[in-house]
Amino acid sequence: MDPGLAETAGAHPAGGAPPSVPAPPATGAPHGYGAVFRVREFRAVFVAHLMSLLGVVVCEISLTVLIYRLTGSPLLSALTFALGFLPYLVGGTLLAGVADKYPARRVLVLCDLVCAGCAAAMVLPVTPVAVLLALRCAIAAVSPVFNGTRTATLADILGDGDLFVLGRSLLRIVSQSAVLTGFGLGGLLLAVVPPRGALAVTCCTFLGSALLLRFGTKRRPARDGDSGALLRSSLTGARQVFADRRLRVLMLLFWVPPMFSVAPEVLATPYADATGIGSAGLGLLMCALPAGTIAGELYAGSALRPGTRARIALPLAAVSLLPLVAFALTPGLALALLVLVVAGATNAYTLGVDRWFIEAVPDELRGRAMTLMTAGLMTIQGVGMALAGLAAEFYAVSTVVTGAGVIGTVCCLLLVAEARRTEGRDGADRHMTCR
Repeated sequence: MDPGLAETAGAHPAGGAPPSVPAPPATGAPHGYGAVFRVREFRAVFVAHLMSLLGVVVCEISLTVLIYRLTGSPLLSALTFALGFLPYLVGGTLLAGVADKYPARRVLVLCDLVCAGCAAAMVLPVTPVAVLLALRCAIAAVSPVFNGTRTATLADILGDGDLFVLGRSLLRIVSQSAVLTGFGLGGLLLAVVPPRGALAVTCCTFLGSALLLRFGTKRRPARDGDSGALLRSSLTGARQVFADRRLRVLMLLFWVPPMFSVAPEVLATPYADATGIGSAGLGLLMCALPAGTIAGELYAGSALRPGTRARIALPLAAVSLLPLVAFALTPGLALALLVLVVAGATNAYTLGVDRWFIEAVPDELRGRAMTLMTAGLMTIQGVGMALAGLAAEFYAVSTVVTGAGVIGTVCCLLLVAEARRTEGRDGADRHMTCR
């Protein structure tokens, strides 16, 4: 249930001993992604992530095709994609308390079952278009709860050190890879089965994810023992997160760069048209940013020491949008691809920020904080897409992308300065100097 978007130390299985979490080497040496896969519970979470992600991708493309065939309306077909973003803010804000008020495994399994039920209802021939769109909203509304709960659960499984960082990175890499391959696979599936048949496959992937999480992960108690109302718990958690200066700036470091970096992706089609790149070049432009992101995270996670990743996090965040300024030259295909790959690679800064964030969040607030992070990320990317599209109505695409690079860089520099002012409250200073 991840969008394209993509996961407590102290919380133990009920009635048992603390889970065995491999500790990072004291020297800070890199231990790579292989160490994460040696943790049995993580393997179950990882495969469940693959299955639920496949379900979301197939659901999006199948439902879009189905609604277009039923209505002949491009607007309603496009609305299917938009509804994947719109409910995130509502679900992530009002339902965030679920992630801490109930045992994590129960929440994850129930979210998968809700999505499976929605997909099953979409398969029925009698389901009207309005209900199909409502069911799409329901899947999107529970997604931030699922993703936030899973992220907090990763800290239970892997600890809140470097293994957590690498586990989070792996799930992000899978989500980025879905951007490159997911819709192609969905298209191949629709070539052999009708849209409702593909939606039946979606139902099965959600059920498979639910089974893996139910029997492949341990039961852990709820983090927050507050028995108050869900809405109050959700809103209180949001206030606590944003009232904390350190948490607030780290959250914004996750949100702000993606808000501006979506500009070249959402405007790739008009840019290709304006520069004569052609449809083949358009496909490459769409793939360049996620490809750079995958390459950057893989290199940082496998080759760099934890301390090195922490030291480069803020410098990388500061310049993450600077490559987009090269669009002022209206580059051809080769240079544009290089610029986007470099911009994507700078997203490796998130590995350092992940470590600081999980250490700064109180244990009883982790589920709500991670749910808010997911909801905010999806929402702010949607806002960025809309603003880029609006600006392109008045200015050349190259100008809009350049402007996104300039304005975004200024915002990132301000955030980096604030992050440095708040260092030391979560052990960040220690990680910035470790060798």
